Amino acid sequence: MSTPRRQQRRPDWSLRADRGSAVIEIVVLAPVLVAFVAMVIFGGRWAIAGQAVQSAAADAARAASIARTPTDAATDATSAAMTSLSNQQVRCATQDVAVDTTGFTVRVGRAATVSVTLSCVVDMGDLALPGVPGTTTLSSTMTSPLDTYRSRKG
Repeated sequence: MSTPRRQQRRPDWSLRADRGSAVIEIVVLAPVLVAFVAMVIFGGRWAIAGQAVQSAAADAARAASIARTPTDAATDATSAAMTSLSNQQVRCATQDVAVDTTGFTVRVGRAATVSVTLSCVVDMGDLALPGVPGTTTLSSTMTSPLDTYRSRKG
């Protein structure tokens, strides 16, 4: 009977050659990952602010369509837009509300509309990424019908 031979194991040099490579990979990929996350945050903030501006413009158009006079329509639309933006916690560096009240001059019994264009300059400077603008202007136009058979003063 022969005694079984023990196999000698050779050291695995390939594992030793990879030592420290994970640290280098992390150092190389970390800035890319941080930039990607920041761009996702920027895109999310831009989309949410855009939806808020659209909603505020729709609220303003609806408020203007309920008014009896063009002057009241402009005042009510501006107030509704500012209230809506405030409720949605969107802070505009500057905002502009333009109300088209030419529908008030249309004769009662005929279809007419009032339109509101809301522009909001949103500050994005706190993200501090190359290629990301410090501010971005978001704009939306919404239209609402005037009641066909309600009296209008215009």
